[in-house]
Amino acid sequence: MNPFSLSIEELERKAKAVRRQIIKLNANSPAGGHTGADLSQVEIVTSLYFRILNCAPDRLDDPERDIYIQSKGHAAGGYYCVLAEAGYIPTDWLPTYQHNDSKLPGHPVRQKTPGVELNTGALGHGLPVAVGLAIAAKKSGSQRKIYAVTGDGELAEGSNWEAALVAAHYGLDNLIIINDKNKLQLAGATSEIMATDPLDKKWEAFGLSVSHCEGNNIASVVETLENLPKNGKPQVVIANTEKGAGVSFIQGRPEWHHRVPKGEEVDLALEELKDE
Repeated sequence: MNPFSLSIEELERKAKAVRRQIIKLNANSPAGGHTGADLSQVEIVTSLYFRILNCAPDRLDDPERDIYIQSKGHAAGGYYCVLAEAGYIPTDWLPTYQHNDSKLPGHPVRQKTPGVELNTGALGHGLPVAVGLAIAAKKSGSQRKIYAVTGDGELAEGSNWEAALVAAHYGLDNLIIINDKNKLQLAGATSEIMATDPLDKKWEAFGLSVSHCEGNNIASVVETLENLPKNGKPQVVIANTEKGAGVSFIQGRPEWHHRVPKGEEVDLALEELKDE
């Protein structure tokens, strides 16, 4: 079970704390960061680590732990902030993000960061590995579940769809794919660069079961993840989010894909994210 099992209200407060850490972490990075992608996934990853996942910092090698894969590896900064809040890594590591010899590199690396299950960054790799882990769990009789968060721009990679075919063929009902559908990628709108809609119908055509949630709304995320249909199929949750969610001058702005707040922007963002 999850060691925190936070309420909706507690999760909302935790998500705001994670956002504050994201702003400070990216502002201190010497190599930039992916602020927009970090912020869009906050409610998703916070809900997973503080309510949904059967894993804990003191059970890193538990063979029955749930596995989380950050397939959109460029959003490592936001992932690290959740890991720190959940006690997987010390919070005093966060200011070292992307510094020389840091244990927090620009993309997740299992060999460096406790809690990271897979090295990711090259898009389209996380889901195929998640499928392999789900097959292994089935074959070994494990009750663990495998969760993977992908970006919507990432779904232009054909490896995702090959993995989907395999997942459906083997009836991997222990696999939960969460699409962070923030509708933006490096150079602009996903709909203009490589359209994926109707995304739900594509997943369904490949044999997966699809649910929807408002990905920047904790209650919607939790309700959806806790009530996925038990139909023997791999599950896909399309989480409709906004890139840069939570900070008014960042959200919905494509230039914040690989931009970090500096100077007055840091103060403005933290002011918006302060506890009420």
